[in-house]
Amino acid sequence: MRGDVLTRLENDYGLRHRTGTDFMRGGTCPACSKKELYSSFENPWFIKCGRESKCGQQWHVKELYADLFDDWSKRAPATDDQPTASARAYMEFARGFKIELVAGLFTQENYFDRVLNIGSATVRFPLERGGYWERLIDQPQRFGKKKARFKPGESYKGYWWCSPNIDLSQTEELWIVEGIFDAIALEHNAIDAVAAMSSNAFPEVSLKALAVDRAGNLPRLVWALDNEPGAHRYTRKWVAMARALGFECTAAQIPQRDARKVDWNDLHQRWAFVSDEADRRRRTEADLNEARHHGAMLIAESASEKALLIYDWREREEFHFGFESRLYWWKLDISKFNSAMQALETSENHEEQQLNNKAMREKALRMSGCVVEIANCYPQALYFQRNEITDESWYFFRVDFPHDGGSVKNTFTGGQVAAASEFKKRLLGMAAGAVFTGSGQQLDKIMKDQLFAIKTVQTIDFVGYSKEYGCYVYGDVAIKDGQVVDVNDEEFFEFGKLRLKTLQRAVPVRIQRDPKEYSDEWAKLLWTCFGAQGVVALTFWFGSLFAEQIRSRYESFPFLEATGEAGAGKTTLLKLLWKLLGRASYEGFDPSKSTKAGRSRLMGQVSGMPVVLLESDRSGDDKSHAKNFEWDELKDYFGGGTLATKGVKTAGNETYEPPFRGTIAISQNAPVIASEAIMTRIVKLHFVRPNVTPESRAAADRLTALDGNQLSHFLLQAVKRETDVMSTLADKIPSHEARLRRLHTHCISCDTEYPVNNEKAACQKCGNQLRGYIRVERIVKNHAQLLGLLDCIRSFVPLSDTQISTTQRCIIAMAIERQSSISADHPVVAEFWEVYDYLQGLDADGPVVNHSKKDNVIAINLNEFVERAAEHRQKLADVSELRDRLKESRCRKFLESNKAVDSAVRAYQATRNNNTITKSPTVKCWMFQA
Repeated sequence: MRGDVLTRLENDYGLRHRTGTDFMRGGTCPACSKKELYSSFENPWFIKCGRESKCGQQWHVKELYADLFDDWSKRAPATDDQPTASARAYMEFARGFKIELVAGLFTQENYFDRVLNIGSATVRFPLERGGYWERLIDQPQRFGKKKARFKPGESYKGYWWCSPNIDLSQTEELWIVEGIFDAIALEHNAIDAVAAMSSNAFPEVSLKALAVDRAGNLPRLVWALDNEPGAHRYTRKWVAMARALGFECTAAQIPQRDARKVDWNDLHQRWAFVSDEADRRRRTEADLNEARHHGAMLIAESASEKALLIYDWREREEFHFGFESRLYWWKLDISKFNSAMQALETSENHEEQQLNNKAMREKALRMSGCVVEIANCYPQALYFQRNEITDESWYFFRVDFPHDGGSVKNTFTGGQVAAASEFKKRLLGMAAGAVFTGSGQQLDKIMKDQLFAIKTVQTIDFVGYSKEYGCYVYGDVAIKDGQVVDVNDEEFFEFGKLRLKTLQRAVPVRIQRDPKEYSDEWAKLLWTCFGAQGVVALTFWFGSLFAEQIRSRYESFPFLEATGEAGAGKTTLLKLLWKLLGRASYEGFDPSKSTKAGRSRLMGQVSGMPVVLLESDRSGDDKSHAKNFEWDELKDYFGGGTLATKGVKTAGNETYEPPFRGTIAISQNAPVIASEAIMTRIVKLHFVRPNVTPESRAAADRLTALDGNQLSHFLLQAVKRETDVMSTLADKIPSHEARLRRLHTHCISCDTEYPVNNEKAACQKCGNQLRGYIRVERIVKNHAQLLGLLDCIRSFVPLSDTQISTTQRCIIAMAIERQSSISADHPVVAEFWEVYDYLQGLDADGPVVNHSKKDNVIAINLNEFVERAAEHRQKLADVSELRDRLKESRCRKFLESNKAVDSAVRAYQATRNNNTITKSPTVKCWMFQA
């Protein structure tokens, strides 16, 4: 482990061993970026910045390289000779304990989670009342919040854990901490400590037993629980209850700086890093004194008492502080203080004459100190959040209230924290009844204190997968590298050194965390109601979760089109798929009813999720409303292109071009009719109205009634498999692409027919090369991705081999259909040639609309053609649309337009009219290959 740590410190921070010393120096500090970082070469478990007064930050290497400290069975395997090897290594290297002090306190055991189907070695400690407490030591993040556990069915409450090395009959001061490791850490530093096992557990039985054993000579108690809001409330409560039992009580709280949680075990490891014994003692004493000071402030009984404690600690003449969720201001009046001191020195009161200088000073401060309430709540700046793209930034505040113990959280802009009037207005608008009455000068000093070295949180403005940070963010749950993390009390997610939150609140995604609440009954119902097409749609929805990763690897992700008759069940299917992704009661939106700016914003709200376009094609009178939406808008989204170019509100020419991070799904009754560029980007499903049976009706009813809160666990199962999905795709997609490219139907020479699944490259009859059926590479790529995703989904969705093979054939048929659709003419063009054939057939002796005198060329004057069609009541598209579409004609290839032609129609008319030419023989025509 030491070798691994040294290598990483050298590579990542530039630390180098100085010959002849025990130090590594010259590293770049991650906090201040100065080359003042150093560490011990022999014990490189800590790094620290040498700029003690200006930075002085320090880190345990397990904060930087958690992967080196999270799998102890692998790093130090237990053996028959050393059955506790893993636990010993954990205690020594992860916790910094001396083995000789903890030997015999613990055993090494194992825990297996049947729900998650994973296990871990544990460090187990027996408890006084019975049962045990154990810490999981092999990748505990896999178990979510369950990093430690008590023996099921046993209660620890009422009793503390005490090391046998501590003699409670002799101790003068006993510290009460939360955890066993904290108690052991303090014991390493000559402090008697016991563990209450939880902040909400009062060790009443143990305290009463100690009171009986030490009657008349009770030790002083120091309540040193974790520095968290919940523990604060319990500390004050337990102090009052212990005092009622006759104990003298104080408290200790470790200041939490830089948003890094520090407990007594962390402090012990920091103290151990100091090599000089005298320096270590000074550092330890200084940290303990500061902890006692913060503890005394926590249990202060009045605002004045707390103000005096703060003044004694720093001797500032004026400052702000909070007490019982109200904001106060202290300002020392020197003249009043001098007068009070003089009065005490000349007092004839016997009690005042007995005061020493310190006691006299404290009483004078009470008499002269001025404590004023300046807000009926307590606003606290938590962190700074910034949108780097738009250059917007906010300060995130929590406002606590005294009347109900509640709090409100929201943002303040820089302008709102810079002016007292704006701060007051924002506070009133943010929290009901919150009033700030302080001055601008007081606010400046408050903000100077609260905002100094405030932590920064990164932000994203969408819900779903963030490619930049490699994690999924869904409201109150985030997933990174398979690890599920809940949003913390300050409304952001922490992944090691990464702090992240989403600003997007318009897309609610609610995920069921408990796997026991999840049932895969829906998969059977899906197959009953929709068959292979339903599984294909499910596969697309599943693949959408990894669209960003797939585009990064393969540069594209297909669009899905789901068309069909009214009543075919498309809405039922869509709502089921959305329930699986945590969006119940949602279907999609109609792009024809929105502006382009509105569409770009809506499409930018999600990442790794489908954007469903509903009834986007219009017919009849609705066409006028659909003119603001064109299918070609979607073209760039195939590869994750830009949604829109927006100007940034700055003095420069900066712009913001948000990328499209989701996928496109189209649901409508009519098929999509668009350019080949769009059509080749689409994988298409077509649903027909089913023959309803009692069984299928019952299945559809059950499918509709499924609870979205339960189904949403599917999303969690899927994204936790991110690594496996991308690995499977890399393995399967090339073979699927090769399979699709081998699809052949007939020989181009002798026209011998072959089945679609034929894999021979040459004709068996004439030996010539077979024509590839799917000739467009984009179609191959799209459907190969679907086939690869189907291979991924079968690992956790109960689908039989028959169902999988049926779905694979369905996807292959979709690919063939897509090739056929782009090989065929546009409906407008097809309709034109049907009318052409009809008009030409009206006269068996001569031409009607074809002006060409050559057999291999067709020449048509469009205006005359439309006129003839109208005469015979034939329906045609508008001439302007014909001019656009006919250039793409496939069955009769377009050659050129507006070419002067010696008209065969005119010549035939002249012959029929006794050689009297009534019109010019030359006509401007559109030319096509016959």
